Amino acid sequence: MLIKKGSLLIAEPTGLSDLNFNRSVILLVEHNKSGSVGFILNKKLNYSTKDLIPDLKYKFPIYNGGPVECQNLYFIHNQPNLIPNSLKIKKEIYWGGDFSVVLELINSKKIKLGEIKFFLGYSGWDKNQLENEITLSSWVVEKENGNVNLFLKSCDNIWKKKLLELGGRYLIWSNSPENPSNN
Repeated sequence: MLIKKGSLLIAEPTGLSDLNFNRSVILLVEHNKSGSVGFILNKKLNYSTKDLIPDLKYKFPIYNGGPVECQNLYFIHNQPNLIPNSLKIKKEIYWGGDFSVVLELINSKKIKLGEIKFFLGYSGWDKNQLENEITLSSWVVEKENGNVNLFLKSCDNIWKKKLLELGGRYLIWSNSPENPSNN
């Protein structure tokens, strides 16, 4: 099992009882011997950046990045040449950078939807915690995903799509309702 920065974690259909991660797909933005950090790509919240930052002229959706530091706003993007201090995750996807520059770029329409994605909070694991969860079949790791735009667009159905790609025993789960009592 090779976990690395840029990997996708796909929540096992039966593995997690934690509602934070039910049907989640997480992009790992850091993985090292101390632990891991990622953002849930498919849990859109009911408010936008304009609700949190009134000075912004344009609305961008905000996603629940995870249960850690939910009061902090984080972002991934594909604009490292415009946003100083960006950290490379993988080919064409970056994490963070100078937030005051981001605000200016959004207000001047130099960054648009599909080029940046915002999260409240993040998902974090201590040393060996993520590896243990994978061993316990809580997550499936997708090591390579060449679709860079996938991370920045709306990911509402990404969990189902990933189960269909995995095939086999995952196919039956791809059509199951989120609440089994609705079956």
